[in-house]
Amino acid sequence: MNDEELTYTTPILPLKDIVVLPGMLVHLDINREISKLAVKAAMEGDGTVFITAQRDPEVDTPAYPDLYEIGVIAKIRQEVKLKDRVIRVMISTRDRARLISMTQTKPFLVGISEVIPSEELSLDPMETEAMMRNLRELYEEYLNENPRASRSAIDKIRESTSLDNLIDIIAMQVSITFAKRQEVLKTTDLTRRYQLLNEYLIEEVNIFKLREEYKIKVHEEVTKNQKEYFLREQMRVIRSELGDDSDGEDIAERFEKELEKLECSDEIRENIAKEIARMKHIPSSSSEHMVAEDYIENLLALPWDHACEEKNDITNASRILDEDHYGLDKVKDRILEFLSVRALTDKGDAPIICLVGPPGTGKTSIARSVARALEKPYVRVCLGGVRDEAEIRGHRRTYVGALPGRIIDGLKQAKVKNPLMLLDEIDKVGKDYRGDTSSALLEVLDPEQNVNFRDHYIDMPVDLSNVLFICTANSTDTIERPLLDRMEVVRIAGYTANEKFHIGKDYLVSKQLQKNGLKKKQLSISDAAIKEMISGYTKEAGVRELERTIGKVCRKAARMILEDMERTDEEGSSSDKNTASGKNKKTEALKLPIRVTGRNLPDFLGKRKYHDNPANKKDDVGIVRGLAWTEVGGDTLEVEVNTMPGEGDLKLTGQLGDVMKESAQIALSLVRSLLPDENEFFKTHDFHLHVPEGAVPKDGPSAGVTMTTALYSAVTGSPVRSHTAMTGEVTLRGRVLPIGGLKEKLLAAKQAGIDQVMVPSENRPDVDELEDEITEGLEICYVDKVDQILKQVLQ
Repeated sequence: MNDEELTYTTPILPLKDIVVLPGMLVHLDINREISKLAVKAAMEGDGTVFITAQRDPEVDTPAYPDLYEIGVIAKIRQEVKLKDRVIRVMISTRDRARLISMTQTKPFLVGISEVIPSEELSLDPMETEAMMRNLRELYEEYLNENPRASRSAIDKIRESTSLDNLIDIIAMQVSITFAKRQEVLKTTDLTRRYQLLNEYLIEEVNIFKLREEYKIKVHEEVTKNQKEYFLREQMRVIRSELGDDSDGEDIAERFEKELEKLECSDEIRENIAKEIARMKHIPSSSSEHMVAEDYIENLLALPWDHACEEKNDITNASRILDEDHYGLDKVKDRILEFLSVRALTDKGDAPIICLVGPPGTGKTSIARSVARALEKPYVRVCLGGVRDEAEIRGHRRTYVGALPGRIIDGLKQAKVKNPLMLLDEIDKVGKDYRGDTSSALLEVLDPEQNVNFRDHYIDMPVDLSNVLFICTANSTDTIERPLLDRMEVVRIAGYTANEKFHIGKDYLVSKQLQKNGLKKKQLSISDAAIKEMISGYTKEAGVRELERTIGKVCRKAARMILEDMERTDEEGSSSDKNTASGKNKKTEALKLPIRVTGRNLPDFLGKRKYHDNPANKKDDVGIVRGLAWTEVGGDTLEVEVNTMPGEGDLKLTGQLGDVMKESAQIALSLVRSLLPDENEFFKTHDFHLHVPEGAVPKDGPSAGVTMTTALYSAVTGSPVRSHTAMTGEVTLRGRVLPIGGLKEKLLAAKQAGIDQVMVPSENRPDVDELEDEITEGLEICYVDKVDQILKQVLQ
């Protein structure tokens, strides 16, 4: 050692996979000869020795390059001999030192080392204190997360006043790897050494936290599995006691037997067999086993190649349609043509029929009658309000609770591949963030695509070409154009009053009598009563409300009959008691059948709900009767125009839609062009156009001629013929444009007592197709220009 005590010439003690740090008291077991001789030489002196680690633990006699340059100066305090020529020495380490050179290699190692001075005095005291506190907190957290860690040095760590010493003590106590501890030893920069130990401590704490989390999860999973195993064993014993020993193997065997009987192609059979084989390898305790089981059950429930025999008897079909429905001759003819083509071609790619009409006109019942005529299974799929594409295509099996779509579910219900499937309310499907339902239906209804329809759940091609699809809708306006293009629209207009009468008399009365437990000898409804129900208690294009009204009469009659029976029983009992005294006064018994006539109908239904809107009794200025179409049938509405002093403004009331507001503006411009001599009148007067029943929204492109006539009459002061109604749209040049819903409008005109109707000439073919019952008593005038209307209706 030199005078400054910074350089030492001492024996070298090389260590294998062991790192010691300054300020420690450690015990080492030594069995290498060069290490034993080094200890002996040190003990013969003052016991000082230089300790460092070997780079390669396989080297028995290391040279200078084989040793780490940084080690510690230590002093041997005690030496104890053990068995097998092993000696144990107790060593206290002092300073971090650097090996400068090696002066001797045999018989033991001797070298010159230089003490590395501490940098602690050069650091800011507050910064040093902060580092020490942080290390102590991290070490305590480490101890909390690792209950097995040694706490022997905790007091020493808490009382340490040197950052240099604190780092070395903690590094020796923490269970880090040899390489990390050697990194701490060789790092001479104190700040960098602190950062290293800080990172190591945080890493160890996080590791122990993760280990604890995994330990808890594993424990919970094991506990859950043990509980499930215990419960399943109990269930197995219970099933055994009940004689039901079925398990996963029995289910697989049952599936295989069902697969043998299944009518399907070889490809489908092979795919189902693979799914069964896959299910066998899934533990029955697994939730995946239940998913696979449900999937296979759905596959086996589908009628892949099983079809029913169709009855192609057109005469029988015609008879059944006539039995179930009155009127609708054109609809019946189209249905029979459709069935005839199917019978001749023996294919399912005939046009898909879409029955369009107001509610209650028999669209759904027609489809049911077609199924009865063909002796096909009937499946109704209601699409009203469906917005999720998965309702049609099914859910993918990766989702929890996945199910097939409604089309596949319908095939399962029918149990044949060629049922009649009614897609009800197809105009009310929608789209949102869950997908476009209309687009999903394209594949279902397209004959070119539905041969290989793929449901997301089934995930195998299903042939829908043999399914007879019939759709229903109230209107085609809300049906997507590509979807509508795949269907042939058959329109069902509203019923006339005569048709409603026959339907009520021949069909609905007997149906409601049976439904309410009545017989014909108990209740009689006259023809006048049925007609009064139609005109005064219902206002619809169909007959659904009429059926409900007849049902109300039947229920009232049923109550009257039952009350009469109970009263008769009570009076009979009272009569037996009071015969001698003569005090009994019997109430007159109810006479059967109960007769419902037009006069006593209010006793059953209350006051009349609806009143006809008859034509005006006298001609008037600025009042014109128009015709309108609604989803529940036709209606008449008056257009009133009044003039007053002003500046030529037009005021519109009656809750009119945008189309009717535009029609009013066009009508005013047209009238001004037709009356050039009245230019001063238009400048000095305002016009108020009103359509009564302002609480009811009104819109549509058919009120142009009505507004034009009303404005023209108000300006010229010419009264309008009161028994005339009109419909049609006009252009700025006065041309009358065609309209729709003509049958419903003419029915409304006839019901209101109108005898003359102005109709656009282009609608002549529509009038020619109407039944004589509708046009009888109406003078239908065809017009091309608004001038023709003005000449005929203005007095």
